[in-house]
Amino acid sequence: MSISGITNTALSGMRAQATRVGAIANNIANSSTPGYPRLNTSLTPVASSGVQAVVSPTASDVDPATEVSDLIEAEQCYKANAVVFETGADMWEMLMSIKRD
Repeated sequence: MSISGITNTALSGMRAQATRVGAIANNIANSSTPGYPRLNTSLTPVASSGVQAVVSPTASDVDPATEVSDLIEAEQCYKANAVVFETGADMWEMLMSIKRD
């Protein structure tokens, strides 16, 4: 996998987690709305590289403890992808400086 492939994969992971956080926010905001279907986010692999978030309603009710737990997990996953992205960008910068010299 190339450096640009690594950064693209990490970027797709960050986007997927941002989508997940949006679904969690909707769940929390609508937790007391009668008949509100809890949104679930599934991550599916993308053929080229990375992941895609798919949000779909479920038949389950919103549980605040589950939402907070999912939010913490999404935050940690986002941070991990951000570190990979930054590392890939640093590697790219280093390669470009070597090429210039």
